[in-house]
Amino acid sequence: MTEIHRAAVFGKPIAHSLSPVIHNAGYAAAGLTGWAYTAVECAESELAGRVAALGPEWAGLSLTMPLKEVALSVAAAVSPVAAAVGAANTLVRRADGSWYADNTDVPGMVDVLAGIPGDARFTVLGAGGTARAAIAAAAQMGAAGVTVVARRPEAVEELRPVAEAVGVPFAGVPWSDAATYAEADVVVATVPKGVADPLAVTVRWRPSTVLFEALYDPWPTPWPPPPRRPAAGWSPARTCCWPRRSASGNFSRAGPGSA
Repeated sequence: MTEIHRAAVFGKPIAHSLSPVIHNAGYAAAGLTGWAYTAVECAESELAGRVAALGPEWAGLSLTMPLKEVALSVAAAVSPVAAAVGAANTLVRRADGSWYADNTDVPGMVDVLAGIPGDARFTVLGAGGTARAAIAAAAQMGAAGVTVVARRPEAVEELRPVAEAVGVPFAGVPWSDAATYAEADVVVATVPKGVADPLAVTVRWRPSTVLFEALYDPWPTPWPPPPRRPAAGWSPARTCCWPRRSASGNFSRAGPGSA
């Protein structure tokens, strides 16, 4: 009998996730007939209990909103990058049965944004777990500074220690100023779907601005200007491929590479 290895993406909501499609296609391409990847709806308060109940056939988990920060609390060990940003998107089952937390969002972002000038100014829309990864990615790329735009001032302040840990200049501004700060060199949108849509009629895009959109449902999102506008500065190749790049790291950490 073929030994079964299981993995899944946890989050809430989760029905929209393409992670099962991506990972199961990877298993098939690699000839891994004994691997299966699913999606499981899980709230923050449920994560610890659900992880504790997983059997030995479970090799790893991918974590999406709203679990990236609480994920650290269920891990016996944490990678340096996950510790620095205070968030993880991957839990890997170790040989002793304990869990190791890692963050593949950061290298995924750096990979997609390769070629951005080292002194670029970053604006991050949102202040959740993906925003934490965006700050660390900006630091690794030598950004001149990161401005976080969010609806809750307290959420912005929670990110200040992350910027200090990775060594990048940091500022926080209210959501009402989002259109002004979208004139940065790189705009990273990490907010849930629909939140940034009103900016479509208020942002004056610079031709050189790169928009990094973390969403893929819906795609394309309504708020970036259509690429037919010459002044849009929107690079769809850079916005649509990040989930795949992040998932590739997820695949190797929480999938067969971790077995």
